[in-house]
Amino acid sequence: MKKIILTTLNSRYTHSAIGLRYIYANMQELQAQTEIVEFSINDAVQTIAEKIVLHNPSIVGIGVYIWNALEVAELVHILKKIAPDMTIVLGGPEVTHLPYRVPFDEVDYIVQGEGDEAFYALCKRIVEQNPPKEKIIPMGMPQLKALQLPYKYYTDHDIKNRYIYVEVSRGCPFECEFCLSSMDERVRAFDLDAVLEEFEKLWQRGARNFKFVDRTFNLNMKTANKILDFFLAKGDEEYFVHFEVIPDHFPRSLREKIQRFAHGALQLEIGIQTLNPTVAHNISRVLNMEKLQDNITFLETQTHAHIHLDLIVGLPGESLESFGANLDALVALSSCEIQIGILKKLSGTHIERHDKEYAMVYSDKPPYDILQNRDLSFLDIQIMKRFARFWDLYYNSGNFKRSMKLLYEGESVYENFYALSMWIYEQTQSTWKISLERLGSFLFEYLTTQKGLAPQKVADAMFEDMLKIKGRATPNYLKPYVKEKKVEAKEGRSGFNKRQL
Repeated sequence: MKKIILTTLNSRYTHSAIGLRYIYANMQELQAQTEIVEFSINDAVQTIAEKIVLHNPSIVGIGVYIWNALEVAELVHILKKIAPDMTIVLGGPEVTHLPYRVPFDEVDYIVQGEGDEAFYALCKRIVEQNPPKEKIIPMGMPQLKALQLPYKYYTDHDIKNRYIYVEVSRGCPFECEFCLSSMDERVRAFDLDAVLEEFEKLWQRGARNFKFVDRTFNLNMKTANKILDFFLAKGDEEYFVHFEVIPDHFPRSLREKIQRFAHGALQLEIGIQTLNPTVAHNISRVLNMEKLQDNITFLETQTHAHIHLDLIVGLPGESLESFGANLDALVALSSCEIQIGILKKLSGTHIERHDKEYAMVYSDKPPYDILQNRDLSFLDIQIMKRFARFWDLYYNSGNFKRSMKLLYEGESVYENFYALSMWIYEQTQSTWKISLERLGSFLFEYLTTQKGLAPQKVADAMFEDMLKIKGRATPNYLKPYVKEKKVEAKEGRSGFNKRQL
């Protein structure tokens, strides 16, 4: 009996691969000889190879994504060196569309497209000693309502330690040119009642972290409301649910339900990408500014949802000034997390049509970041990568919520943070392994020496930030500014005197 291993390298240990579980669920009579073995990109590739070989498999199926493509190529190379008779099959987004920019010449088969049923069909032919002659196997889209669902194959360990990825639909009706989801414009739905039954089983087993991978959760109101009702029915139980939503479709029924979620229970990721109408048109992205502003304001002021907005650097036609205007507008509109990403050129997407006109130059190695274009030099892109990293450390972390406002109060957020990020990089020559205390020290020094703010004013704001977490010790750079009186915390928290700081 041939042993079959399904594996991938997740981007983090806390992540889990729903794709492997779909394939396993649909392995039919071969399921008994199939096993899921997951790793992360932080694991040594030779150690991964060792653990796979210990299973003595005849067939290994590997999920390939933008974050693990290089590691998978190395893994394949090692496996073929030490076990040349092992049949290696690749699948996943990174090998579904041409061109392949990572060499996968040593693999035996590549399944292009959704492999829920295709991997089983391939393995069956191999087991029956009737393997296909062609190496690349293009697959059609399976009928979702006919698929066996994967959720019972999340282990108790997964439920306790990892996010549980779920979905109720596949595809996206929009045509954003940088996104692989635009390749599947027809939205297909699973049997919602069957999916909710599986969610209930997960819940009864203790699952409390659900991350929906649907690209447009709030597209179908009947479906969205039914899913929200499922979680709202859980009452005061603590849980976390993540949805990716479009910003211009929040009708009353959806708003009323979102308002009922407790603080920390609901996270909504909204892909803004750009607020420049010309740039949005360039990438075939729908941009309804009036609805976008109204809905973000509603979510910000009338709900407890955690909002995560996305902006992209490097879009065709987007200058630094235009990007800066986007950032200023979003910060003025909302205090939520704003994720700054760098444009990537994924194989199969239509963003390549702008290469000549906008002189778009990308790296050919994952994650295929843009290197320069007509409006942004290589130096500009490098600076903005550091800008994005420091933005995460200072703005998105929430550790400096009050003191950060002193940086740009009454002025451009982008221009002031750009200057801060340039200054910090001059001091560190790095964007990694900078302690929280050191980050605070840099901010204090910059605000007092470069911005000319009164040290006590800055210290007071930083003390208020510190009060959000009990037990923090007063850092050395703030000790001269500790006041004898109690510092009163806001947002309903009690005050601490200087011995408690």
